Amino acid sequence: MELNLFIAYIGIAVMVGLSGIGSAYGVTIAGNAAIGALKKNDSAFGSFLVLTALPGTQGLYGFAGYFMFQTIFGILTPEITAIQGCAVLGAGIALGIVALFSSIRQGQVCANGIAAVGQGHNVFVNTLILAVFPELYAIVALAATYLIGSALV
Repeated sequence: MELNLFIAYIGIAVMVGLSGIGSAYGVTIAGNAAIGALKKNDSAFGSFLVLTALPGTQGLYGFAGYFMFQTIFGILTPEITAIQGCAVLGAGIALGIVALFSSIRQGQVCANGIAAVGQGHNVFVNTLILAVFPELYAIVALAATYLIGSALV
């Protein structure tokens, strides 16, 4: 039924949209810190680049969730049931919100690390390690999306 497919695609839009918005915010937070830190230490641009790019991965998780439902599970068809449509919507909301906040908070961790490296402290590796923790929750949400999709087929 087309209404079920519409509901599912609302979930996909939320999943891709919120994760992308989170990545845009996270990368911008870290990027702003990098611009400021470059004024003090322009030789650390490589470290700043890595830390700035890190929050961008959550947007990829949103796209991966869509890819799973479209290609691996193949349930985004006109024959989708109401339960399947609602499950895709729920997975989309869950992954989208988790990726949104994960990316923003990861951007803040990276921004603090960038500021510290800019001031001459040797904390690049430590920042990478600590920035992985918010990323873990986006990965868990992507795994939950996979489990929801695999339960639907």
